[in-house]
Amino acid sequence: MTTTPLPDPASLSLEELRSLRNQLQLEDDVVSYARRVAQARLDLVHAEARHRHDDGEVVVDEELRTVLSSHLTGGPARPPRPTEDLSDHPLAIELDELCAENGLGRLKSLDDDELLALTTAIAAFEEKVSSDRRARFEQLDALSAELVRRYRDGEADITSLPD
Repeated sequence: MTTTPLPDPASLSLEELRSLRNQLQLEDDVVSYARRVAQARLDLVHAEARHRHDDGEVVVDEELRTVLSSHLTGGPARPPRPTEDLSDHPLAIELDELCAENGLGRLKSLDDDELLALTTAIAAFEEKVSSDRRARFEQLDALSAELVRRYRDGEADITSLPD
């Protein structure tokens, strides 16, 4: 999923502006989900690497709860929106396939080179998704700014908001 160029927000009708903003917010839900899952998996891989190099002081199983709670249930401070199961989205499938191809399912048996390859692959995926998310935020900000301008300048009326 990559962002496409945004039309000039000022050229859009109020309905088009709201619709595009809503579409980008829904896309961000997917991108955010994929990013959090990638970060959680990367943290698990890093925990395994620390476990190997810290003489067993770090136990991966103990870190699992922390990783999952901080990445999969956490998120930005924004009003909650209804969520759906996004695990069958192409981005989630891409991440699953990447992890399967690089041995995440046999994490403890990977040699150091394989562990590094897995780390590199997940990190590259996470960076790609994060970059896409930053671009989407810029677009959302531009659309929001145009909405605010229209309300402030009286071009749009708050009573025209959909129920």
